[in-house]
Amino acid sequence: MARQGRLPRPLCLLLCLLLCLLRLAAARTPAPHLVLVLADDLGWGDVGWHNSAIRTPRLDALGAGGVRLEQYYTQPLCTPSRSQLLSGRYQIHTGLQHQIIWPCQPSCVPLDEKLLPELLQEAGYVTHMVGKWHLGMYRKECLPTHRGFDTYFGYLLGSEDYYSHERCVLIRAKNITRCALDLRDGEEVATGFKNMYSTNLFTERAIDLIASHTTEKPLFLYLAFQAVHEPLEVPEAYVKPYAYIKDVKRRHYAGMVTLMDEAVGNVTDALKRYGLWDNTVLVFSTDNGGQTLAGGNNWPLRGRKWTLWEGGVRGVGFVASPLLKRKGVESHELIHISDWLPTLVHLAGGHTNGTKALDGFDVWKAISEGKPSPRVELLHNIDPLFVDDFPCLGIENRTALPQTNSLPWDDTLFNISLHAAIRHGKWKLLTGYPGCSHWFPPPSLFNESMIQSTDPPTKRLWLFDVVHDPEEKNDLSEKYPHVVEKLLSRLRYYYKRSVPVFYPDEDPHCDPEATGAWGPWT
Repeated sequence: MARQGRLPRPLCLLLCLLLCLLRLAAARTPAPHLVLVLADDLGWGDVGWHNSAIRTPRLDALGAGGVRLEQYYTQPLCTPSRSQLLSGRYQIHTGLQHQIIWPCQPSCVPLDEKLLPELLQEAGYVTHMVGKWHLGMYRKECLPTHRGFDTYFGYLLGSEDYYSHERCVLIRAKNITRCALDLRDGEEVATGFKNMYSTNLFTERAIDLIASHTTEKPLFLYLAFQAVHEPLEVPEAYVKPYAYIKDVKRRHYAGMVTLMDEAVGNVTDALKRYGLWDNTVLVFSTDNGGQTLAGGNNWPLRGRKWTLWEGGVRGVGFVASPLLKRKGVESHELIHISDWLPTLVHLAGGHTNGTKALDGFDVWKAISEGKPSPRVELLHNIDPLFVDDFPCLGIENRTALPQTNSLPWDDTLFNISLHAAIRHGKWKLLTGYPGCSHWFPPPSLFNESMIQSTDPPTKRLWLFDVVHDPEEKNDLSEKYPHVVEKLLSRLRYYYKRSVPVFYPDEDPHCDPEATGAWGPWT
């Protein structure tokens, strides 16, 4: 029998256990807010910290106070990068390894792929998207609000006018060019925003979402700017500071970059003003290399958007957050855009059990603590249908080529006429025709010039040590044939496990004549 005035021992133990659990719950760090900012076509040579003449003070400061990612890779095009960002899977596993999703193609990221926002919803997040989708919209099930986003405000196609928010498309089957609005609020067509510059419009919406986030649930905001993709449009006030740039495209492009830089600064200011910043992880990334035909630049890297050269795939990126264990540093660990899904889901306290096999890795410790990246290999792509829609001046558009390498690289291991590239450790192997192979100095003071490649037009295999030769000037394929063989065998491995390319013919039923707006048609 218990003594008078004392609690029974079992009850005392239970109370102690409850007290410990309450203390643990109180001490548990709340899930961080996640803000993912994606620039469009921002090149390696278009930011201040890479010695660009373009002014990006807010991005410079955020990167300098966080972790700049200097061995960070994207895909060379819009749709492939965005699909890998949100699915965590290589495009060879989703059928999207060829080009992009064009406006009238009945295609989207496969509906059986579980995307990042869905996983974050399961982890208790409120999920918002603002800006460019470009992952397919031919049926409603493909739209952002059916793929894990609670709200969406933006445009569905790959590009449009910055002010009218219209896109003109040649519908080949009808031989008609149709211009129509491409702006949605949720699933509804959004009107009343004409003459509102998209970078400002999307920034205002992002700030409104931050200001209205009063719930205890953590926030996931995916802000995919239209900037700095062509058309080259920007308020004149942002062009004037670059009057000294003789190249007209570069001058307007510079103004677009600076306005976007200001926009990112305004978003981070809002996170601080509304009390979210101290528990926020902000990721900034481009979606591919700069398009030199539209003002962008990747100097001193080789190539441009659409290519597998470093200028097409090595991306501008950084992480800024008070939650980083180390700040003010550069990371030279290998990181890919597909790594954000497992990394952010892990930070959210969620799990990836519901996804298909991921190609991405959780790289948070590599970023935050400086530990080695779990990624040692990266498949850039294998596209058996590759066609260069933007060939170099003086270089023919080519796909399958006879080889000229002095060593007998037959197709026993891998068909080296295929457009492909892989990175393993410091080594990068390219096969087939990787795309425009020139180097493009920044046209800051003079009209655009280029340094032409001296490779013979029939060359179809290269090996580079991209850690010591990021400019891809010194082909080492003949010096290290064993490395070539190893990487060719890895390409064979991936190719055998790839799914067929899904690149359907255009459907004329996409015609928005009846509705006046681009959107689902089936």
